[in-house]
Amino acid sequence: MKALLIILSLILFTGCASDEDLIAMDKPTAQKHDLSDDDTDGVIVAREQCSKTLNGAAINNYGCGKVKPINERVEIKILFPNDSYYIDPQYYNQVENIATFMRRFPNTIVTIEGHCSKTGGYEHNLTLSQNRANAVASLLSERFGITSDRVTAIGYSYDRPVDPGNDRLAHTRNRRVIAELTGDDTTADMKWHIYSVDEPQK
Repeated sequence: MKALLIILSLILFTGCASDEDLIAMDKPTAQKHDLSDDDTDGVIVAREQCSKTLNGAAINNYGCGKVKPINERVEIKILFPNDSYYIDPQYYNQVENIATFMRRFPNTIVTIEGHCSKTGGYEHNLTLSQNRANAVASLLSERFGITSDRVTAIGYSYDRPVDPGNDRLAHTRNRRVIAELTGDDTTADMKWHIYSVDEPQK
């Protein structure tokens, strides 16, 4: 009786599967997507939008690193002679600091703003502030190698004072040059893991 039940079970089983079904079961399933991870960032090729990710960098779901915006305003403390746009070499290091920053972040651009105190006529100060901004911009390009297409100069005369006073201190504070740096910080934002250590400050 037991043997009969086994025989009947085999007959029923083979009757449920056709020859075509059995052949299909022997074929491997076709892989629809590329599941490899060429740059070993944990994102498969089928979803990768940024290949060649730096090993260990923090990324989004598409393998792209995080980009942080840069928006810095830096005062360049140059004391110009009265009614002059000559830059004394003692102030070159401040302009060089801007150049160093721009070389570190090659996607940045800079706008050099020239500002004057409210002494003398408006048009005269407009020209003077523009010439001072031009002098700093030229120094950035000609001495420190920042290409001119990354540098813009604009003079504001005395339209944008930082000190509304009308004394000597106010005039000194308003007679200034500002570097406004904008762009993206594209350096890799590295992920922390159990083996991460703080890098020594340089």
